[in-house]
Amino acid sequence: MNTKSGGIKLGRRFWGAVVVVIVIVLAGFAFRPQGVPVEVAVIGRGPLMVTVDEEARTRVRDVYTVSAPLGGTAQRVDLDVGDMVAAGDTVATIVPSDPGFLDRRTEAEAQAAVLAAEAALLLAGAEVDEAQARVDFAERELERARSLADRGTVSVSTLDRAQMQARTDRATLATAQAGLEVRRYELATARAALTQPDATDGVPATCCIHVRAPTSGDVLQVLHESAGVVAAGTPLVDIGDARDLEIVAELLSTEAIAVGAGDPVIVTEWGGSGDLNGIVRRVEPFGFTKISALGVEEQRVIAIVDLTDPATAWQQPGQRLGHGFRVTVRIVTWQDDDVLQVPLAAMFRRGARWSVFVVEDGRARARDIDVGHMSDSAAQIVGGLEAGETVILHPSTAVVADARVTRRETGE
Repeated sequence: MNTKSGGIKLGRRFWGAVVVVIVIVLAGFAFRPQGVPVEVAVIGRGPLMVTVDEEARTRVRDVYTVSAPLGGTAQRVDLDVGDMVAAGDTVATIVPSDPGFLDRRTEAEAQAAVLAAEAALLLAGAEVDEAQARVDFAERELERARSLADRGTVSVSTLDRAQMQARTDRATLATAQAGLEVRRYELATARAALTQPDATDGVPATCCIHVRAPTSGDVLQVLHESAGVVAAGTPLVDIGDARDLEIVAELLSTEAIAVGAGDPVIVTEWGGSGDLNGIVRRVEPFGFTKISALGVEEQRVIAIVDLTDPATAWQQPGQRLGHGFRVTVRIVTWQDDDVLQVPLAAMFRRGARWSVFVVEDGRARARDIDVGHMSDSAAQIVGGLEAGETVILHPSTAVVADARVTRRETGE
């Protein structure tokens, strides 16, 4: 009995120890450190393109603004935007404006000027009559002198003096007659100053100025469509060739430094199918301040882009670019077809260096890297990484040096 009882107690102790060991093992598994789940990417080689992206607008390369050559009343422009015009076609007609209203004092002064001109005209007429009488008398005296000279009654000098007096009196008459004409014109001028505006007066066609198109092209804008008074130099119509477009991009000055003439350009988001190709023609050498939508002052620089694709690529029905359309340009400042690169999502700053977390033996190892060119999604690796290594994307604060990590492929 004692032996049997002792065996039972020994068995119970054994199985109790086994249960305790199992519990300890399970507790160890339950409370052991878990790896941080991370998204990873494998370092590889491939094409890399560095671009400066910016919204831009199209414009006709050569725009001709037709302006009023003189002040007057512009008649209504019958052209519509998009109409074709040929060089020399009439685009606007300007007629003289009606005179302004006279205030009471100005009108009184003008009436007095008319009366003075009428009096001066009467005086000039009297002077003409006096000069005519002198001429008539001198002519008769000359005839008598000639008759007496033929009979030898008077000397030759007397005849000469009669001829001179006749010529002098005729010249005086011509002067008086010219003065009479001057007084008539002065009276007409004084009466014209009394003219008040009268909308019922007809305007003869010969008084109109026909403003003509300087070149053939499309009507881009009608700047003064309705009839009305215009001053000299008032813009009336914009004309240009809508098939000869260029693109104007306002780049940040910090980005424009990397852009130069001849850089290739990819035109996207223009509304048509596919992308268009272009080339930078010029980067203007001065900047200007522009306020952004957030109210921030920015220094901008204008870059001019020429489209290298034929006009048929963007002048098809349903996808036709025009003057002032919005597009997006991607100016390629550097590219290579075989570059060792790392996603930007894996990079972070550690002091003055770029760093990444490399996955080695299930743990995150911090490593400094040297980078070259950077695009909006990846960076060129100059040193610190090799092809085939795995890096952590978007490392969170839970990822620290030597931390255990659990790989989670992108897209899972």
